Amino acid sequence: MQDKKLSELAATIADPARHDPGDAPISISAGLADWMLAQKLSLAFTSYQTGQLIVAGVGPDLRLSFNQQQYARATGLCYDRGRLIVASMFQIWRLENMLRPGHYANNAFDMALVPRTAHTVGYLDTHELSVDTAGQIIFVNSRYSCLATIDDVHSFRPVWQPKFISALAPEDRCHLNGLAMDGGRPRFVTLAGISDEKDGWRAIRQRGGAVIDVASDEVVVSGLTMPHSPRVHDGALWLLDSGRGQIVRVDPANGKQDDVAFCPGFLRGLAFHGNWAIVTVSLAREDKFRELAIQEGLEERGLAAKCGVLIIDTRTGNVDHSILLGGKFTEMFDVALLPGVRNPMTIGPATVDMIGAVTIGNPAP
Repeated sequence: MQDKKLSELAATIADPARHDPGDAPISISAGLADWMLAQKLSLAFTSYQTGQLIVAGVGPDLRLSFNQQQYARATGLCYDRGRLIVASMFQIWRLENMLRPGHYANNAFDMALVPRTAHTVGYLDTHELSVDTAGQIIFVNSRYSCLATIDDVHSFRPVWQPKFISALAPEDRCHLNGLAMDGGRPRFVTLAGISDEKDGWRAIRQRGGAVIDVASDEVVVSGLTMPHSPRVHDGALWLLDSGRGQIVRVDPANGKQDDVAFCPGFLRGLAFHGNWAIVTVSLAREDKFRELAIQEGLEERGLAAKCGVLIIDTRTGNVDHSILLGGKFTEMFDVALLPGVRNPMTIGPATVDMIGAVTIGNPAP
């Protein structure tokens, strides 16, 4: 990464208003609140272009409730046993629920997520992340082409790297971006192109993307275009073939691929709830869709690209529900489900509310 780029990122921190979405219009599909109540869950999602963490639930008035906070270049999300892990530009945050069971904040929110730790990792272009069986945060370090975990002294400790990556250098050689866990261990990763050169993936991103099995180091799916967000669900490997706009299911026994649903926008972030896939979609950067197959898919269907969250029935490929964002929102990143939570709220790390968010834990033994 050139110093100029780092300077641009630093300017974002110095002046968050540059990406303040303001009062952006939100379009909600009919029946979404009822669906969330019936499924007993709420949502968290990120927009790294505006630097927003957004949570959505159902308020006491039975209407959708949204809460958003500023996290510079917010990317990967992981909800783990009541806490939310959020990746941002140069830090990984751990948010804890400060409410005791049965308590409510402002007589409306049954979860109040407060930032308690921030691991400063520097600019690694952190993408997706998760928590393993040992409680370690495992994250995709795209800039250094590896999986990594946090370290008390250093920016990161490498956990795994593709066998074709000869050195850990800040060169985004293959654009490693997605992580699938299975049984609490890293199982699959997605990358945009098999390359050992700086930004080498950019020249081969058309059908150059792949899924790699972390345990065997072998390519298990190839010929993809800008793939993201591999997941193990219901006995299959799922992924987003983002350059084509498709949610794809792969049979791990024979490698057979099936397109499950076309989505109107660039796909990142994938979560499952039963037969539903929840994804985020984004608009094109400048006119970059013209270089990808997704543009043909949009034109064939007479669709325009959207920005927001889609809830898709994997049995039919239909979009059952959606949250569409307008205004300054153009790009989304990740989505996480908060099961058993009706109406969450968050407190931002650089807010007045954070100063007064004081709670008392159990006395030390």
